[in-house]
Amino acid sequence: MEPLEALGIFDALGAAPAATRLRRPLREAGVKRIPRGPRAATPANPAGLTNRQVDVVRLLARGLTNPGIADLLLVSPKTVDHHVSVILAKLAVPSRTVVANKVAILGVIET
Repeated sequence: MEPLEALGIFDALGAAPAATRLRRPLREAGVKRIPRGPRAATPANPAGLTNRQVDVVRLLARGLTNPGIADLLLVSPKTVDHHVSVILAKLAVPSRTVVANKVAILGVIET
């Protein structure tokens, strides 16, 4: 198993001490793009979404396109596309049209 794969597993399991111990030698070895790990707000979210992903979900639920979301959040459409991809994976839904129903059921946003 690759160290970055193990790090992802530690983070997914909430094994913060093990993840912290693994990050140090990775940094010392010069590994670039070491995932920082979940933010404090992410585990508290019923769907495991970051605050920014919740912002994107709210706008998706209103029917906005990626360029429309990008304009409102002051980011590029490519960044929004990445957020949407991650959201679909975290929610295990096939398309953005299903996102609003799923997050309403999970209590991520108010309907």
